[in-house]
Amino acid sequence: MVLVVLVLLITVVMLIPVGFVVTVGFQVGWPTLASLIFRPKVGELLVNTVLLLLFAVPLCVALGVGGAWLVERTTLPGRRAWAILLAAPLAIPAFVSSYGWVSAVPSISGLGGGLLIATLAYFPLVYLPTIAALRGLDPALEETARSLGRGSFAVFFRVVLPQLRLAIWGGALLVALHLLAEYGAFALIRFDTFTTAIVVQYESTFAGPAASALGVVLATICLVLLVVEASTRGRSRYARIGSGAARAALPLRLGIAATILSLGGLLTLAVLSLGVPLASLVRWLSVGDPWAQRELPQAITQTVGLALLGAVVTVLVALPVAWLSIRHASRWSRMLEGSTYVASSLPAIIIALALVTVTIRLAPGLYQTVVTVVLAYVIIFLPRALVSVRSGLAQAPIALEEAARSLGRSPLAARLRVTLPLMLPSIGAAAALVALGVANELTATLLLAPNGTRTLATQFWSASSSVAYSDAAPYALLLILLSAPAVAILFAQTRKRARS
Repeated sequence: MVLVVLVLLITVVMLIPVGFVVTVGFQVGWPTLASLIFRPKVGELLVNTVLLLLFAVPLCVALGVGGAWLVERTTLPGRRAWAILLAAPLAIPAFVSSYGWVSAVPSISGLGGGLLIATLAYFPLVYLPTIAALRGLDPALEETARSLGRGSFAVFFRVVLPQLRLAIWGGALLVALHLLAEYGAFALIRFDTFTTAIVVQYESTFAGPAASALGVVLATICLVLLVVEASTRGRSRYARIGSGAARAALPLRLGIAATILSLGGLLTLAVLSLGVPLASLVRWLSVGDPWAQRELPQAITQTVGLALLGAVVTVLVALPVAWLSIRHASRWSRMLEGSTYVASSLPAIIIALALVTVTIRLAPGLYQTVVTVVLAYVIIFLPRALVSVRSGLAQAPIALEEAARSLGRSPLAARLRVTLPLMLPSIGAAAALVALGVANELTATLLLAPNGTRTLATQFWSASSSVAYSDAAPYALLLILLSAPAVAILFAQTRKRARS
């Protein structure tokens, strides 16, 4: 009951932005709201957003799963180097990648540009959980299938792929939520989605009815995604007692043609996702004296502090939600878990304005304080932590915990001594993902942070939106350098194999 009450409280707080949108909608009234929703502009935004999801999510899944399989299950030359390079784009924020592409190709725009940048920026969200799941699979299952006459492709599709469902579905959901909430990357290339339109509306009318109407449509799209993910997740068990076969899986030997095609594809992906943004960045750093800006030290310090604080608090909030979802799985627990995702699909500016409204009316002392900023980070980035923590808990056998209790350990002691160590890699991955998101967060920080707060993301956006690309370059580089350790930790944690 304590766990249920705690998750209910978390859900209520997470739904504050949704309540804000609904309340404003009721205040506007259905006739006005309907006239704002059912208009040609909304139809155009809906087509753009849906097409972005329909094309970008499968592309990210294909690149993520394909890259993970190549580096973990084949004789691809330089597998260790490719494994790192495929995770590296996560260190480049999507709006920095967009900045690099706009600098290199000023004509880039529209759906094609949005698909290119979104796919290159977000495919690691599928790649990392997939590579972790692949390393945790028992190779004996694949060997048994081969001994029964199955070919390599049949083994992959009939044996390996079903065991990756949780990782793939979780990563795909993260990609979709990021696409729904992304603003900076699409605004720079002039690609209109619900998020960019909502930001424009809120900047001109604050909490106007048109922005609220767009928010209602965006929240509905998120709800549809959550229902699809929950209904296709399945009820399969992914944990096992013991470590399985005491050896690594035998890599599949690639032929000459397959090796050349694989290396060519991976090289192209690396050049597009890393080479183009970094080359543009180096070019702008050589123009003028961009390092002479006085705000740089303050931006670094405040970015690191907020990233660490946001990561710790978000992971602590994710733990009870994941525990209820996995250890007490039911329709209600899944509904509570899914509710925490709804607000995260909304643009950060709506979440920020909802918290502004609530704090001013109910707790004015919290307005523009660190507490409100961290609360916004929790609402925005909880799905990142939940996907990793939930996956780690699903692979921690409850039988080991029950065995510890049979030996006289209390329930709490059994969880701390047995289950928690098994979850540490997933907890580390969750913290790294959240820290990355907080360091790169833009709009909520602008609206909620105390006066005088300067982060690398806000300073970068201030310069790049003014077309001062040279001034923006140092902040972009520092964002990448600060993100790199978090990506390295995330990569190291996801490659660990939990062996009892």
